Amino acid sequence: MEAGMIRLLIIAVYLMLLLGLGFFASRLFTGSKNDYLLASHSIGPFLLLMSIFGTTMTAFALVGSTGEAFKEGIGVYGMLASSSGIIHSLCFFVIGVKVYGFGRKYGYTTQIQFFRDRLESDFVGVLLFPILVALIIPYLLIGVMASGTVIQTMTAGAFANEGMFASKNPAFAGGVPPTIGSAVICGVVLIYVFFGGMRGTAWANAFQTIVFMVLGLVTFVLIANKLGGGESFLENLKTISAKVGSEHTTRESMSQSKFFTYLLIPLSVGMFPHLFQHWLTAKSANSFKLSVMCHPIFIMIVWVPCILLGIWATVPGVLPEGLAAKILPNAILPAMVKLKTSPVVGGLLTAGILAAIMSSLDSQFLCIGSMFTNDVVEHYVGKERLSDRAQVWLARTFVVLVVVVVYYLSLMGYKSVFAMGVWCFSGFASLFPIIFAALYWRRLTAAGAVSGILAAAGSWFYLFQKSGYGSNRTFSIDISLPGEIAFSIMPVVAIFLCTLIAMIITSLITRPPSDTTLAKFFESDG
Repeated sequence: MEAGMIRLLIIAVYLMLLLGLGFFASRLFTGSKNDYLLASHSIGPFLLLMSIFGTTMTAFALVGSTGEAFKEGIGVYGMLASSSGIIHSLCFFVIGVKVYGFGRKYGYTTQIQFFRDRLESDFVGVLLFPILVALIIPYLLIGVMASGTVIQTMTAGAFANEGMFASKNPAFAGGVPPTIGSAVICGVVLIYVFFGGMRGTAWANAFQTIVFMVLGLVTFVLIANKLGGGESFLENLKTISAKVGSEHTTRESMSQSKFFTYLLIPLSVGMFPHLFQHWLTAKSANSFKLSVMCHPIFIMIVWVPCILLGIWATVPGVLPEGLAAKILPNAILPAMVKLKTSPVVGGLLTAGILAAIMSSLDSQFLCIGSMFTNDVVEHYVGKERLSDRAQVWLARTFVVLVVVVVYYLSLMGYKSVFAMGVWCFSGFASLFPIIFAALYWRRLTAAGAVSGILAAAGSWFYLFQKSGYGSNRTFSIDISLPGEIAFSIMPVVAIFLCTLIAMIITSLITRPPSDTTLAKFFESDG
């Protein structure tokens, strides 16, 4: 049997197992909206850790980081992974626990419900809903794009190189086309989200997180041993890493200012709508302790192998000469796995890569349905006019529509998962001042929040347009100061500052929130 066909069969078996898990979760569904969207607040510490980590480890973290390390070197790890480990946990503690408390106390399901209440403004919801959905779509897009590339690369040779399986690139020839691979992944995730809701999503995330972490480590060791050729794993790590050029083992080609301004991007988790929803599924505030402690360790376990595989791929002879010259960054990880492992191991790790991708897609699909149901339908039509069953079906319908739109956009031919991810996360990170101020600054006003949101949206779109809508993957803002001082910063810095300045100035010159609202959200402050 062809190696590509073996990998394809393993992928198919994995997807069937995932559907089975979703079906089992759906059998426990109580039929209520609260159970569908928040699993009836029943998620304990371990499941919360696995579902939160699974939903933050996207195609950006696996496929994107490997491709970016191949292009830019090992500095990619320090740029995002090490900072993310600390900043993510800090956000869970500073934002997540507090949000959870308000959510349980006042019955919130989405961010917009919290902001409407905290800011005494209906318009905030009208403004935030389209912006959050617009930012989630590219987040979904990077997962759908990556899944299609991974499946095509890993199943190459499964079919004759003709018809819809034909490709001029030998890395893809005879593989399942991205149009089909992406559609299958969307379909599988949609099915278990459609029927299992948040409970099915949490279980699937936990299962898939274990799968991609375990299989990833095993495969990393196998590839290191194959490339090193020595007797021990550590010896092989030293051998292959010593062959990597200095331009990929140092940050010499990476601007220091760009490197340090990447530190703002991990703040995006504080405004992720799907993470907000996961926080509200917790059984108690104590459930967050395990996530805060273990998240940095888990990030290291996942990112280190991906980054090292990316820089090892630059060593002459590791990739075939013709392939190394024209391979897309998105295909580096699957190509390394395919070329350096057996068909069975390759098929298993492909399942692991897809697990990481799907463990993010499912949460994002569900949160979009939740936002539509709670922030649009229920808020404007009226909760009393719709049964729980009707609201669940409305959420499902909106999810299906979004999946169709995202799949269509994935066919447009975007090249870099990493670049698209950076723009997406920059948008969410630029809104971080709004959520932080809403929780900790009594003086924040509705006008201040609105001006901050508008400043974030306007500056983000302007810079995104200047970058060729993400096509310029190295886009940055160049600054020149007197004395021949010049440096570059990431766009997120400018967007973040626009948000912060607009929010603070407008809040200070407009009427403060009412005493009733301040007592509701800051009663512990005295």
